Amino acid sequence: MIKLYDVIENLSKEESRNLSIFLNRTNAHNDRKDVALFDFIRKNKKELNEEQILSKLYNNSIDKNSFYRLKNRLLTETGKSLLLLNFGKTDHIFVINSITLSKIFTEKNNYKIAFEYLIQAEQKAVKNEFFDLLDLIYSDLIKLSHESVEFNPIEYIEKRKNNHKSLHVLQEIDDLLAALMYRIKISQNYSTHNYQFTEVLQKTIAEFINYDEVKKSPKLQFKIYQSISRILLQHRDYVSLEEYLKLTYSDFVSRNLFNKSNHDTKLQMLTYLINSLFKNKKIKESLKVAEDLFIAMSEFDNLLFTKYLFYYYNSLVINYQVSDKKKAIEVLLEAKTKPEIQKLPFYTIFVYLNLAVLYFDTKDFKNARKNLANLKLSDSFKDMDVVFRFKVHIVELLTFYEYGDIDLFDYQLTTIRKDFKEVLCKEEYQREKLFVDLVAKMETYRATELKQKITEFLELSTKNSVSDNDIINYDEWLKSKL
Repeated sequence: MIKLYDVIENLSKEESRNLSIFLNRTNAHNDRKDVALFDFIRKNKKELNEEQILSKLYNNSIDKNSFYRLKNRLLTETGKSLLLLNFGKTDHIFVINSITLSKIFTEKNNYKIAFEYLIQAEQKAVKNEFFDLLDLIYSDLIKLSHESVEFNPIEYIEKRKNNHKSLHVLQEIDDLLAALMYRIKISQNYSTHNYQFTEVLQKTIAEFINYDEVKKSPKLQFKIYQSISRILLQHRDYVSLEEYLKLTYSDFVSRNLFNKSNHDTKLQMLTYLINSLFKNKKIKESLKVAEDLFIAMSEFDNLLFTKYLFYYYNSLVINYQVSDKKKAIEVLLEAKTKPEIQKLPFYTIFVYLNLAVLYFDTKDFKNARKNLANLKLSDSFKDMDVVFRFKVHIVELLTFYEYGDIDLFDYQLTTIRKDFKEVLCKEEYQREKLFVDLVAKMETYRATELKQKITEFLELSTKNSVSDNDIINYDEWLKSKL
């Protein structure tokens, strides 16, 4: 259900100003309850109290049905205002509105004007490769032939068939890519069960990459790029990913493929390149591309600045974690103050987790504990992948160990063994089980025995090359105890 308060809270200053003008376009007077309600919501976003609103609007006479009708009317008017303000803001919205106008004139039985609006929509949709919208346009153009013989459907039937081919390729890759991205997002890459998707995706790409529709379509080439990047990322082949991104980005720039409608892809490519350079230990180059990302974020009047602000901070943090941990903490504390990041619970998890790790690395275990507690209290934490939550609990266990809190350490150890029993039983997480068991007994081992146990664990890690999945590098932590 769409909530009025949430919609108004998300309005920009321009959108709020436009709504005020829109509401007062007729019958402007001081007793307008819809205007009063909008002003109250806008000024009291953080402390909304419906009883207080009722008292203000209806002079203490309880009239909740009238109030609910008022809310629905304001929600409807807000939607109309947004549609009006954004009528031609992007090509995608422009095409949708042209289709809508065509339908309006079709209902008026003015098929000539309806046809002209559809042709206008088709031209813009073809230019931007909006294959899904083209399917609607061609369907409506074909329907017009039912109403009048002056509209020949043959041309549009053929166009719809050709469009279906491109749309099929796009949807095949989109479906698999969406499933893969969801898995990666909830696991934070600390899980191993994403490979079933990447294998299917590889086969799909191999099947479609030589299609004529792909070779002729920049949009499908962008989609192929996204798929290949995800495959390389999931397989942690960062060397190949860096090389592929540099070549592909340079190729797209030289061919002038980037524009306002695919600006998101350009910023995404820069973000991937930053991460791959970091993984390949090219810190200075990664920070340089991070600045390129920040500059690109301001293009098209800051079109996607808010969306990529987190990724910019993330780029700085991961690099400064290696080169300057205190600087990394400063960047994260600054990021926490940004409203754009505070609105996104998933990104808040990133802030608290990385602050905890950085404080842990700098021996500030008190602040590490505090940020881990905030992380676990986050609304989104319970929805994260079980392996990610398991590994966060291990970090907390190490924090209690370093802090010297024996009671909390014992409690945390019991919690891990109870709440993550199924994970600990799986073969792919036996390294984590061995690590937890080793940490649990560290204080009982003699020095020579401890050294032997740690050496055996390090040999296991070297053999399986899986330390990249650790939140706190278990190998390095154990080495510090020798």
